[in-house]
Amino acid sequence: MSTYTYNSPNSGITSWFVRSEAWLDEKGKAAWIAVLVVSLIVFWPVGLMLLAYMIWNNKMSCPSGRTSRRRISRPMNGSSGNSAFDAYRDETLRRLEEEQQNFEAFLERLRAARDKAEFDQFMEDRARKAESGDDTEDQGDEEQERGAAPAS
Repeated sequence: MSTYTYNSPNSGITSWFVRSEAWLDEKGKAAWIAVLVVSLIVFWPVGLMLLAYMIWNNKMSCPSGRTSRRRISRPMNGSSGNSAFDAYRDETLRRLEEEQQNFEAFLERLRAARDKAEFDQFMEDRARKAESGDDTEDQGDEEQERGAAPAS
């Protein structure tokens, strides 16, 4: 059994677009920008379509090998070659971690104190309502038991 695949011939308008794109890719980013500017000046809708195509296909981004910002990727626990700096960095990181733990513990105590204050306030309000509301609740219960009072 064999599989049959059909490859369309490179002719027509699709071929022209493919060849143009390949040519522009060979010339680089400057060629893409030049074509974009000319197309915006000559007929702006075509320029907008070209801009959308360039954004969609990521034609204006930096190649993967080069970046505008150079980043040094060195692990934090690696040695810099300077033992005094390494000792200072380790001590500073240890102190910062300790301060972070202390701050998180402080925040936890602060939240607990706020929650306790809110709960105590709730309980006081509830007790006050219970003391003053006993008489009114009893009257409301009696009216419900008797039914609606006739209008006079």
